[in-house]
Amino acid sequence: MTRIPFIGGNWKMNLTPTAAVAFVQKIQPKLPPRSAVETVIAASPLFLTSMQAVQGDGPVQIAAENCFYRDEGAYTGEVSPKALRELAIPYVIVGHSERRKYFNETDDIINKKVQAVFKNQMTPILCCDETMGRFENGDRVSWAVGQVTAALRGVSATDASKLIIAYEPSWAIGTGHSAPSQEAEDGCYLIRQTVADLYSDEVADQTRILYGGSVTDENIKDLMAEPNIDGVLAGKASVNPAEFLKLANFETLK
Repeated sequence: MTRIPFIGGNWKMNLTPTAAVAFVQKIQPKLPPRSAVETVIAASPLFLTSMQAVQGDGPVQIAAENCFYRDEGAYTGEVSPKALRELAIPYVIVGHSERRKYFNETDDIINKKVQAVFKNQMTPILCCDETMGRFENGDRVSWAVGQVTAALRGVSATDASKLIIAYEPSWAIGTGHSAPSQEAEDGCYLIRQTVADLYSDEVADQTRILYGGSVTDENIKDLMAEPNIDGVLAGKASVNPAEFLKLANFETLK
């Protein structure tokens, strides 16, 4: 099955509303068509509507970095998935290692968020990670696979086939130390096999699996050449328009 490449950017707590609008305006004319490469920027909820206003019919899509697992209620400071749906947000990042580390999000919370995103007719970008300690101890496989399995409890095969999973070793995020392409491929392959075991080979073939962790224009071609890596979720490289454009146009890089 042909899976459309997915080049995603996760801005985290960076940029400002004015800079976000200027970013979208700058990259739009230079992006590949959505039918060839899907480009997505996940930004702060403060920026979403202003970014959408200049997005128009251009290739880039605007995503959310996070949401809560309830549609509404007394949850001060949280982002409602119901509200994101009304904004026509297509994707929501769920389970990023920083949410797990700094905000103590458990597998159970992440599972609730996955189901809430699907309930509101959006698609989760489900992140799974591994720590350097587990990497060095050879325990990275069961760690990442366990997170995927826990996050997909109660998720139907129909929804799972739409899912995007980002394999993001936390020891590589923001460190400048990207996983070698073969190690990234091994992780993505095992995640795809996990989806196949949970559902079917057909569902696994439809699921797009990304790599994230110190992605640059110097390593993206090698990563994208791997059969089980369908795209990337970049952090640092995504807040610079010129760098993000290099990632989006990876096929033309020398």
